[in-house]
Amino acid sequence: MFFNINSNKMFFLFILFFSTFISISSNSWLSCWIGLEINLLSFIPLISNSKNLLCSEAALKYFLTQSIASINFLFMILMKMILLKNFEINNLISILINSSLLMKMGSAPFHFWFPNIIEGLSWFNCFILMTWQKISPMILLSYYMNMNFLLIIMIFNAIIGTMGSMNQTSLRKLLSFSSINNLGWMLSALTISENLWLFYFTLYSFLISIMCFIFYNFNMYFLNQLFSLNLNVYINFYFFFNFLSLGGMPPLLGFLPKWIIINFLIMNKSFIILFIFIMMSLIMLFIYIRIIYFSIIFNYMKMKWLKIFIKNKMILFFSTFSMISFLGMIISTFLFF
Repeated sequence: MFFNINSNKMFFLFILFFSTFISISSNSWLSCWIGLEINLLSFIPLISNSKNLLCSEAALKYFLTQSIASINFLFMILMKMILLKNFEINNLISILINSSLLMKMGSAPFHFWFPNIIEGLSWFNCFILMTWQKISPMILLSYYMNMNFLLIIMIFNAIIGTMGSMNQTSLRKLLSFSSINNLGWMLSALTISENLWLFYFTLYSFLISIMCFIFYNFNMYFLNQLFSLNLNVYINFYFFFNFLSLGGMPPLLGFLPKWIIINFLIMNKSFIILFIFIMMSLIMLFIYIRIIYFSIIFNYMKMKWLKIFIKNKMILFFSTFSMISFLGMIISTFLFF
């Protein structure tokens, strides 16, 4: 299992999911803010663990950053209600409301808390923070977007997510910067259509869940663990496929939503943003391929018990989901015809 289930965790998980639905189904900004606050207060008990000091530190950092973003969000909502008719001030308020929501989801240039907090979390909590916790802020962002501001933020996300991934030794930080990079694509999908954003987000969540589950099962947190474990050849290929799919390699499932977004950007003649997105994706693919190459080359420890464990327990699960990742692009291409 991803984590040890008990009644407390199940309760807070239920509140976490329920609070997201409160935010996205509200018809007033105040009730949206209340949903975000409940979401914050339900996630903190999940990440705080007295046995691990890093978890407690991550919980405190998360509380402080989310509280600052929530205060800004509430203050700007009240300012908007008071100064409704002034167009210039409204434009500034829309930028500040967008900034507070971007800070909540860990978007660049408000991303500094995101990799540091992920470094202190378990793989299951990393998965929640990189996927579910982005839903409420992104849907609220779609209600009140400042397009010119978001175009700059998209470029920031693509560049910072790629540059931050370079020379990372922690797998959790690597996935966090990959999440920031994908956030640029998600924001561009959100400006085009909410359905396209939902499609991209669903596929991204599926790929991240596979990566987090694999790393959880092998108890991997750093790159040197990839290099030192003499894994089964099939497991190496599953790492290979899922990393490349996350980066957006064309035959794989992760490329499909990027392909649709590229088509829309070409139709809208947004060539500069498109060029930046594609170049940053190529650099991300280079980073992933370098990791895979060295993990295959530097296998030198032989652990027979690990191979037996993989063969008996997890080989079917990994093979099933990796084949979906590998064949998903081909299946979806047939569906278009």
